This record gives sequence, C-alpha cells and structure tokens, in this order.
Amino acid sequence: MLPACSVIGILGGGQLGRMTALAAANLGYKTHIYTPEENSPASQVAYKTTVAAYNNAKALKAFAQSVDVVTFEFENVPAETIRILSEVKQTHPSLEPLYIAQNRLREKKMATELGIKTAPFLPVSSLGELENAFREIGYGGAILKTAELGYDGKGQVRIRGLEECEDAWKEMQNQPSILEGFVDFACEISVIIARNEEGQVATYDINENTHKDGILRVTRVPSSVTPDVENTATQNAIRIAEHLGLVGILAIEFFVTREGEVLFNEMAPRPHNSGHWTMDAARTSQFEQFVRAVAGLPLGSTERTTDVTMHNLIGDDVLVWQQYLERPNVKLHLYGKTKITEGRKMGHVNYLGTE
Repeated sequence: MLPACSVIGILGGGQLGRMTALAAANLGYKTHIYTPEENSPASQVAYKTTVAAYNNAKALKAFAQSVDVVTFEFENVPAETIRILSEVKQTHPSLEPLYIAQNRLREKKMATELGIKTAPFLPVSSLGELENAFREIGYGGAILKTAELGYDGKGQVRIRGLEECEDAWKEMQNQPSILEGFVDFACEISVIIARNEEGQVATYDINENTHKDGILRVTRVPSSVTPDVENTATQNAIRIAEHLGLVGILAIEFFVTREGEVLFNEMAPRPHNSGHWTMDAARTSQFEQFVRAVAGLPLGSTERTTDVTMHNLIGDDVLVWQQYLERPNVKLHLYGKTKITEGRKMGHVNYLGTE
C-alpha cells in the first residue's frame, strides 16, 4: 500500500492521464507524467512531467527511479518501454495485459481459449490470405483491421464483396491484419472492471455505447440489455481479468447479438471513454478506482447513484461548452486541449437523470 505523498508514474499525457492525476491528488498522491508531447493535458495538472521518447532508455530509467509505482494511460506504449521500467520499479498493470491488448489476434485467441465467444475471425498477412478469408467468413460482409495500433475507427476498412479485397489490402499497406465477419448485433456494451493485488474485484454497471464513424459518441447507463446478458458480460470480464492477473483497471467491449449472444470485441487495460460517466454518477469514479488498484488500496464502491448519459465533445462540439454550465443536471469535463481538429475528443458531459 503506497503511503500518502507517494509518486505515481503515468506513461502518456492524454486526457485519461489528466483525469487519473486529478483522482490521485484527491487521495494524497503526486503524479509524474512521462510523455513525448509538450504541454500535454495530463502535464497541466501533474506534479512533474518528463518529455522524452518512449524508446529513450536513459530517460525511462531516471523516470522509474523518481516514482514509487508505474502505470500507463493508453495501451500503445511500446512493450519494450514497460520491460525497461519494470526492471527498475513495479509496474501495474504488468506487461502481460498490455501485450495481449496491443494485438487484436492475441485478444481474440485469448478470449476463445477462455471459452468466450467472438465474431468469426481469421489472420491475414497477404492479399491471397485476405481473399481466402473473405470467402470463408465474409459471406455477410466483413471488416479488415490492422492487428496492431488503430483506434477510434482508424486502421480498419469495411469489405462488402470479394472485388473490394484488393483495394482494402492496399489501404492496410501490407500490415499484418485480422478479418472479422460482420455480426448482426443489437448493441455494443462494455464492462469496466478493477482488480488489486489482493485479488479483490469490482465491476461497474454495464455501459451501452453508440459509435459514429468509429468514435464513441454516447454511453448510457443503465443499459437496455437483459439481466442474463449483463451477467454473462460481467462474468466474462472477471474471467479475463483474473486470467491476466490484472492489477489496475480493464475495459472490455462486447457485441450483443439480436439473439442475446455476448461476443468479445476488444479490451483496454486502462481507464476507458465509456467509463467517464462514473465521474459523476458512481460512488467511486473509474479514475479513483484505477489509482486505488495501482496504489494497493482497497477498491471503492461501484454503486451507481443515478441514471446517466455521457456525451463526448468531438471537435467543434466543444465550442459551445458554456451552454452546459446553464443546466443543473449536466457536468462538464474539458481536457485542456487548445487545438481543435475533426474527430478529436475535447471533453465530455454527463447528463444526470434525464437528458
């Protein structure tokens, strides 16, 4: 258990690191941000920032020596970075959850090995393999995704017929990929789960998510899914967290089919956009829970205190941020980003009760 005034090192300077740093401060901890980005959202509220590349071994070791525990706020940190840091200081989550989450094929294989259902998928490393894979699982259409990297709709292309495979493969630029067959799903949900070193587990109410252009736009809690679906998703999340030996927080996205099947989609071993509602509508926010788990503290209550709808402020949406201050049931969270670009997450609002 980390004593008060200890320093938590966070890899990444984005909004997730920012909100984690704020939660850590409320628990009496300092945060040291390590990021290649100048004036990052997280550095604006942190005790200290190191601006350096993720492959700078000297800077990484100095960073590790300056903190009491290391964690990360996004999963595209190079695995080698975590390996270097873990030789110097305890790192939560460990390399294993990060390694699995960085590759869609590894994620899907892990899920199937645990007996968790997924959409049909096949690995693809050439145009010929893509065409063969499409013949096998693309009968209703398919989506080609890079096996690594890619988020918010990036690194993926839809394929509706065999004749589109060549152009899709060119768009992948010969990167190792995964082809996933289309699923006739009713909705997408996610589970936020925390686990500490003692093996204590805490899950939040199911999040029901709406995307547009591959970017999460709206999360509603409670969800519209049945208790059986909610139980299946939650139990699957617990199985995965325990299999990985997770210490920290994990978000897992599932598709729910019209027949009520729950299909694993992907996961992220860090706070998640769909869990932002917890900041204003749960006894313990996902960010405080993350800090508790990483610091070795008992996990907090995940009880939801009200119905809630979270809306992301994407790009120019943020220009009208002041109007939200006039509504007593709306909580505004801005990320300190000065440059507005299309598709960039600038903040979010939580509607408490009804929208």
